[in-house]
Amino acid sequence: MSNLEALQTKIQYEKTFDCVQCGYCLPACPTYETMERETHSPRGRINLVKMVAEGKASIDDLKDPIEKCLGCMACTTVCPTNVQYGAILEGAKEVIEENEVKSPSQEKVEQFIFNTFFPSSNWMGALSNAAWFYKKSGTQRLARITSASRMAPLNLDKFERVLPEVPSPVERLTRKRHVLPDYKLTTKVAFFTGCVMDGMFFKTNANTIELLRRSGAEVVLPKDQTCCGALHAHSGKGTSAKELAKRNIEAFDIEDVDYIVNNAGGCGAKMIEYEKLFEEGTSWYERAKEFTSKVRDISEVLVELNALDFTTPVNRMVTYQPSCHMSNVQRVTEPPRILLESIPGLGIKELKQPDFCCGSAGIYNIVNYEDSMEILDVKMQDVLGVNPEAVVTTNPGCLIQMKLGIEREQLEDQVEAMHLVDLLMEAKPVSKRG
Repeated sequence: MSNLEALQTKIQYEKTFDCVQCGYCLPACPTYETMERETHSPRGRINLVKMVAEGKASIDDLKDPIEKCLGCMACTTVCPTNVQYGAILEGAKEVIEENEVKSPSQEKVEQFIFNTFFPSSNWMGALSNAAWFYKKSGTQRLARITSASRMAPLNLDKFERVLPEVPSPVERLTRKRHVLPDYKLTTKVAFFTGCVMDGMFFKTNANTIELLRRSGAEVVLPKDQTCCGALHAHSGKGTSAKELAKRNIEAFDIEDVDYIVNNAGGCGAKMIEYEKLFEEGTSWYERAKEFTSKVRDISEVLVELNALDFTTPVNRMVTYQPSCHMSNVQRVTEPPRILLESIPGLGIKELKQPDFCCGSAGIYNIVNYEDSMEILDVKMQDVLGVNPEAVVTTNPGCLIQMKLGIEREQLEDQVEAMHLVDLLMEAKPVSKRG
């Protein structure tokens, strides 16, 4: 096999021919709307991939358009020819990653972030504990008074301002890994805690477990579970994503459960596609296929069990910001809305463009901050148009991004960003079987 043939295989050249360049994807693409460049649209990126595969363009020509793609997959929902854009995008990212020349220090930093930090529950716990100390000790207030927080790299000072409340180290250590319902057992599930969710939104994870328990579910938290691998795949590190998938499949295989439940749209989207990481016909492909058949978002399971009565009115006007990966990859759209409509007293206003990405996209809002903020500004104009008291979402990245958007618009005293799970708990759910 020649070098060009090897490149064509890795970059998913054959799949690019499914794109007929019709342009249906253009209105759906957030980066095309904000950047107004053909190369930063789905069809433009596919055409560039094809040109690189044919030796008519260089990998350097591909780098900026591909890195500026959010990976929101909105284009796949409107594509009339079912182009496998996700596979083309990840193939292009792997090729870019493999051909990028990095300094030894950059290599070490990336190895720590992707191979040590995110896969480790200990490191994520340490991050949470540090955030708790930072807020509770008064260090955060001092950093703001002295403007010391502005010295943080990669615009992290902006995200520091919207840090959520995190539990104390004691609360984290005392969490149970196996809980039983008070009433009739209806199902057994394994809960995927996630790395960012468990590190920064521990309370939301606790509420997720409690909602499942009150619904009659036995809930287990596999000890050896790890990062879903989404951030690795989105960064062109396909081999690392595959290894993480194997670790999760092994961890959850031990548990004999009906569902593998998650509460993060991005994590669910990666896990539901684990089988695509392996060659069809191999044992790992079959194990991954069995794993993905059980993956469910928390909203799907709660609607299916239909075991909760919400007893306390929540007299607020909210709008729902769907997670792109939950809608466009998992294809879960109605369950969150069904749950919102089941909360007494809740008013719901639909966004004009609910499926327009908020600009979070994993770590996109960190590595492409300015571009992300332009996309967020479009989203916030939509939010301002419905004037809600809360923006409800189902993904940690979206949640942080919407908090940032609210802070940028100086609406902290008027609008709250919250996870669907936390809003459901406000309505004091009780078991229908109680």
